[in-house]
Amino acid sequence: MELSHIDLYVIGAFFLLMLLIGFWSYFKNNSAEDYFVAGGKLPWWLSGISHHVSGYSGAVFVAYAALAYTHGFSLYVWWAFTIGFTIVISARIFPVYWVRLRKKFKIQSPLEYLATRYNVLTQQIMAWSGVLLKLFDVGAKWAAIAILLNGFTGLPLSTGILISGGISLIYITFGGLWAVIITDFTQFIVQIVAGLIMFVVVVQRLGGMESIFGVWEQLPEDNSQFFNEPYTILFALAFLLINFLSYNGGSWNLATRYISSPNEQQASKAAILSGVLYLIWPLFLFFPMWAAPVILPGLDDPSQSYAALTLELLPPGLIGLVIASLFANTMSMTSSDVNTISAVITRDILPVVSTKFIDERRSLTTARITTFVFTFLTIAVALQQDRFGGVLGLIISWFGALLGPIAVPMLFGLLPAFQGCGPKTAISSIFAGLFTFVITKNVEIGSMAVEIGLPMAVSVLVYITSGFVNRGQAPTHVNQLLDSIQDNKHEKHNTKI
Repeated sequence: MELSHIDLYVIGAFFLLMLLIGFWSYFKNNSAEDYFVAGGKLPWWLSGISHHVSGYSGAVFVAYAALAYTHGFSLYVWWAFTIGFTIVISARIFPVYWVRLRKKFKIQSPLEYLATRYNVLTQQIMAWSGVLLKLFDVGAKWAAIAILLNGFTGLPLSTGILISGGISLIYITFGGLWAVIITDFTQFIVQIVAGLIMFVVVVQRLGGMESIFGVWEQLPEDNSQFFNEPYTILFALAFLLINFLSYNGGSWNLATRYISSPNEQQASKAAILSGVLYLIWPLFLFFPMWAAPVILPGLDDPSQSYAALTLELLPPGLIGLVIASLFANTMSMTSSDVNTISAVITRDILPVVSTKFIDERRSLTTARITTFVFTFLTIAVALQQDRFGGVLGLIISWFGALLGPIAVPMLFGLLPAFQGCGPKTAISSIFAGLFTFVITKNVEIGSMAVEIGLPMAVSVLVYITSGFVNRGQAPTHVNQLLDSIQDNKHEKHNTKI
């Protein structure tokens, strides 16, 4: 189906708005601190919304739409609920630690404190591996946007990559975190409006409000269950652990939202807002996907269910709005990733490579150059996707595996119970998790829950075991670091890490 002119105008207006926000945000940045952490002045409601939408991508409307079509309500339980639950229960712990690290030690990158907490080698292992894998991860997301655009408009993939990636490159480079945050808010509004319109149209198509509960009687019985094989209780528990680490800062871009908060209270409020949104909003967002088998029975490719619903039920103009919301979700995640990775390169990697990058007077210029170059490289990777073939998919899966092993020493290292865990423990937990991942990919396990959760579980086990064995043996500077973020009553003098 070819899009109408009004749909194309809506999509064009969305992209133009992103550019205008980037140019406006340019004037909000006077330093690298403004560029990477919004000067520590990010209001809790903006931080919470940005934290929320940064966890979505086009996969929600493709891969997750397929799971909603085939497996029903269980998708909400193991994905949205586990995310919301873990964010809310830890809202007064890790968000508080992150903002104190910025206030007391002037960090602008989530990895910046690791040189003191462990050592420079540990920090560099995490930084280099994360940056390299994110290069391919973000490139794959540009390609995913282009595939969506191709499906709706017929544009070649390369054109779609250049449009979405090129626009993002401009507004991220100009505006830094302020551009990312304001575009996140705009994209959240677009997502809410488009999602509610789709929800209302589907409910009307099914016969009214009573269909919200009645539709489950027309679906396979397993679709209404909390757990639907292979998405079992054990699988949900594995995702609970993964999401606990990821959404509390293991995903670097999400840690940045807390680092950028003015104070501890606002960081906690931002976390609670994001968590509550995850508990409520997906119920509306996923409902059309759950009901799709009734409206569009027998789809050969369930991953196209949301796109097919859009084309089937919505008039011109609203189709363009929904497509804009698909772009909004993925661009929110990619731009958030790019800004944080640029902070890691600028603050953690380049000063180790050369001392000339320590000069704060040139830090804003360095930040913009780093952002431009990294974004450009991700676009280049996306344009060369055919050459990578299955390798690109392999590297993406490796990034997913690396999240846990890196997140474990990052987050557990902030807890006083593990103050005795030093560089050897951190590095051992990382490589133990990676080694386990290799095993799960080459040995038939027979359980998706074990395959997903085992690498992270091994990392946690290695870290915790070492923590108890080496309890009380932490160097003085590590104890001082942990004491300073645990106890807010005794303000220490600001010390730059």
